[in-house]
Amino acid sequence: MTYTEYLNDAVELLKKLIATPSVSRDESKAADIMAGTVSEYGYEYCREGNNIWIKSSGFDSSKPTLLLNAHIDTVKPVSSWTRDPFVPEICDGRLYGLGSNDCGGGLVALLQTFRFITSHKQNYNTIWLASAEEEVSGENGIRRVLPMLPEITAAMVGEPTGMQPAIAEKGLMVIDATAKGKSGHAARGEGINAIYEALDDIEWLRKYKFEKVSQLLGPTVMNVTIINAGTQHNVIPDECKFTIDIRTNEYYKNEEVFNFLSSKMKSRLKARSFRLSSSHISPDSPLIKRCMTMGMKPFGSPTLSDQALMPFPSFKLGPGESSRSHSADEYICIDEIDKAIRTYIDLLDGADI
Repeated sequence: MTYTEYLNDAVELLKKLIATPSVSRDESKAADIMAGTVSEYGYEYCREGNNIWIKSSGFDSSKPTLLLNAHIDTVKPVSSWTRDPFVPEICDGRLYGLGSNDCGGGLVALLQTFRFITSHKQNYNTIWLASAEEEVSGENGIRRVLPMLPEITAAMVGEPTGMQPAIAEKGLMVIDATAKGKSGHAARGEGINAIYEALDDIEWLRKYKFEKVSQLLGPTVMNVTIINAGTQHNVIPDECKFTIDIRTNEYYKNEEVFNFLSSKMKSRLKARSFRLSSSHISPDSPLIKRCMTMGMKPFGSPTLSDQALMPFPSFKLGPGESSRSHSADEYICIDEIDKAIRTYIDLLDGADI
């Protein structure tokens, strides 16, 4: 097949996916499309829930294994779309539609790359995985699949990065905090105001700076994003709840940050999850060195992906731009998909993993 044929197949598949609503936890029809497509290409696939994956033929457990991953789910379309988000339209070289940029372009480009690199012998095994529930870090997405896969040496994730390698990304931990007080009548100044108790902790959070700053990801950042207290104007509130959004760099584990905050704050803290950790791959990885030889510039990404759930080295490299994700009138350029297929093939064909 020629590059043009791979590109045409990629675009036609992406148009089908755009026309098939696949909001997180409701991706079954999109998974059906992926299963049917890889079958048409001549591959036997595995399916677990709405996750679809295929392996290179002659899989050899003595060789390293590369995982190529992208997700099939989307966020819900925002109200400010001026086009129908589920009608794929090509205008001036742009393919518009929900999920086109995040991350349908990477998904279809990686599939065409899989077809090419597995058509002849490589020094490594390859697995292509279309995963579900990425946008919500759901339990039925990649977390459900990873225990079923062979040992993975490294992974490349097709999130939109402008085809520059994101070799680290920030982790995420959300903490629900509760400050306690004592109710009383506001006119008499009775009780203990839970809002003021919370303010002490919030002010400490605002001022505290973590010592270790990453060259790629910058500092670990904490923000109070939601606060709720009080029942009526003349009652001193006895409880104040607030939410803390924490983005960790590679120097801090989520559990470590949680335990530290618990030792410094008066409010009761509860983490929603510890599992979305910061992820990275060494700049000395053979694939990253090859990226740099090809003129790419590694960087650190502030946005979260399924990398956070991968217990092995991984990086993001995909067509499109992160700034277009989750926005109205989302699009990806056809030439971005073309460039992605060519770049992936140049990077992976004959590579060391």
